Amino acid sequence: MADNFEDWQAYHYDPSMAAAAIFIVLYGIITGLHTYHLFRTRTWFFIPMVLGAFFEFIGFIGRAISASETPDWTLGPYIMQSVLLLIAPALFAASIYMYLGRIIMLVRGEKFSIIRVGWMTKIFVAGDVLSFLMQSSGAGILVTDSQGMGENIIVGGLFVQIIFFGFFVICSFIFQRRITSNSTALGIASTTPWKKHLWALYGSSILILIRSIFRVIEYLQGYDGYLLRNEAFIYVFDALLMWLGLVIFVVVHPSEVNCLLGRGRVMTTKGGLSITEAAVCSEESV
Repeated sequence: MADNFEDWQAYHYDPSMAAAAIFIVLYGIITGLHTYHLFRTRTWFFIPMVLGAFFEFIGFIGRAISASETPDWTLGPYIMQSVLLLIAPALFAASIYMYLGRIIMLVRGEKFSIIRVGWMTKIFVAGDVLSFLMQSSGAGILVTDSQGMGENIIVGGLFVQIIFFGFFVICSFIFQRRITSNSTALGIASTTPWKKHLWALYGSSILILIRSIFRVIEYLQGYDGYLLRNEAFIYVFDALLMWLGLVIFVVVHPSEVNCLLGRGRVMTTKGGLSITEAAVCSEESV
């Protein structure tokens, strides 16, 4: 960030209206689908994920407004896109943390987790909240005359996110390895479609990790860094990755796990859930 706030400018390039419009459409569609499935299936633990999708959608509206203002950018649209696109993945992470606990309970694999399921969600969500607060407060400071402090807080929040998410992926992998090496547990797990949900969780987690690492490098390079001077990077390593993460959870929707736990309705009877299991879910959801 510029050392003198008076010398600061919103962008080192002319924001692309076409790119912003494309992702407004993409996020509009995916956010609409997730919102519909959220209420239809009552998968309430996915509320943070859906809120994050709305943040992405509104953030790209902010970028489109900035593109229309070039080169006389105003602060409002810049703050809108800067803050919302930065903190949205932290909301994605909150739902993903709760997702793993439900997968573990589905296969009755609590004893194979290195952290008690009851504590797992609390620990990881607490870390996620800390990361969210640090990034959002840092983003707010970023547009004041204390840009250096804002950048440091954001980087700290991103590091917190990476550390907790990295440990979360390790916990997931250890759980999978333990349960697949135990024939009795594997026999119980084989009656449920847990593997595809765990792979969906891995896929989305890796996407968020890549995006967070990109953001750390971006802010460490500073306001005059190569990444912040080239708009393509934010679309390739942030916008696209987060959209793909949302797509994963449309294809493999967590409502199936939630339903088999008797906590909601299943989105579809395809993809591994039998008609009998779907009927049981339906009865338990009434």
